[in-house]
Amino acid sequence: MYFSLRSVTLVLLLSTLSRTGPLLAREFRNKPIDSKATRETKALYQNLRRLAKKHVLFGHQHATEYGHGWAGEANRSDVKSVSGSHPAVIGVDFSGLSGRPPAAIEQAKASLRKQIIDTYDRGGVTTVAWHLSNPASKGGFYWVDSVSAPAVSLLIPGGSHHEQYKEILRTIADLANSVRGKDGTLAPMIFRPYHEFDGGWFWWGKPHCKREDFIALWQFTVSYLRDSLQVHNFIYAFSPDCLFKTEAEYLERYPGDEWVDMLGMDNYADFGRNGRYNVDVGIQKLKIVSDYAQKSGKLAAFTETGLESIPDTTWWTNTLLKALKAEKMRLSYVLVWRNDRQSATHYYAPYPGQASAPDFLKFYQDPYTLFETNLPNMYKRKRLF
Repeated sequence: MYFSLRSVTLVLLLSTLSRTGPLLAREFRNKPIDSKATRETKALYQNLRRLAKKHVLFGHQHATEYGHGWAGEANRSDVKSVSGSHPAVIGVDFSGLSGRPPAAIEQAKASLRKQIIDTYDRGGVTTVAWHLSNPASKGGFYWVDSVSAPAVSLLIPGGSHHEQYKEILRTIADLANSVRGKDGTLAPMIFRPYHEFDGGWFWWGKPHCKREDFIALWQFTVSYLRDSLQVHNFIYAFSPDCLFKTEAEYLERYPGDEWVDMLGMDNYADFGRNGRYNVDVGIQKLKIVSDYAQKSGKLAAFTETGLESIPDTTWWTNTLLKALKAEKMRLSYVLVWRNDRQSATHYYAPYPGQASAPDFLKFYQDPYTLFETNLPNMYKRKRLF
């Protein structure tokens, strides 16, 4: 009987799912899935896990790169201008590492390297989103009807664009293996590829690829970075959007406990987007994430949320903080989206004079939330708090 290379590879990649029994589950509990993870990466993992028992770290996307009406100023963030501290978690994006001329990619590398190292040297934590432009078609990272190619099946082993995808991953590995802080050690990162995959707005979304192909892409990505390219400073985060209602729905495209370090969720819809609040439902979805993380020995996080323009002046304490404290969840961090430097309305954290700034200060002062200046040494293992 004839089997294609791709079909054989998929069988091998997916076979690990059938092996997820008690012994294998224990092997990947409460520690990174990379057995060769750097000392600092292992320490970050353990410290995030311990802190989540009593605290949550606050994060902001692109916080130190630019903000409301400014860009490229040293040691500045809108959050720091309001509270006196940078966020504990700084979000960056690997979007600039492919689909551009070589000179532009090198420029993106240099910018990312500086952001990541600066955050590490200050003692903060970096999380990485990846708005990957479609390697097989035009259309960017969004799905555009009649333009975008369903590329997931083309990137996995045996696919027409597999070698191109490997080259993209080599670029990521080159950056990851170059971000050394003042102490000479590699800066750890929370790497969050293919987020919000349960929706259809990105080319890797559920309507545009088969479940087994998505899982194969995830597993190959982790394996190639970790095992072939020797990237050992990543914590791997899995984060759908909020289109699930049960644990089974949340895990429908889960690649397996041996392939994931952190479980997350992106949820704007239940927390005030377009004036619609369904916070109790949002809390129950967060509880699904937190409960499975505790059951499987993983980290958990509220990987993206926010209220654009923050018109609700008490959103920080009356909506977000109450949700985070509900149900005795253990969430390592919560991250709100970026503050655009040009748009008058596209921002998710307050800046000086913004209407929600007084309430944000209450959020900042609450003992439950941690900002950069509150953090212990996240890169050394020791008993905390």
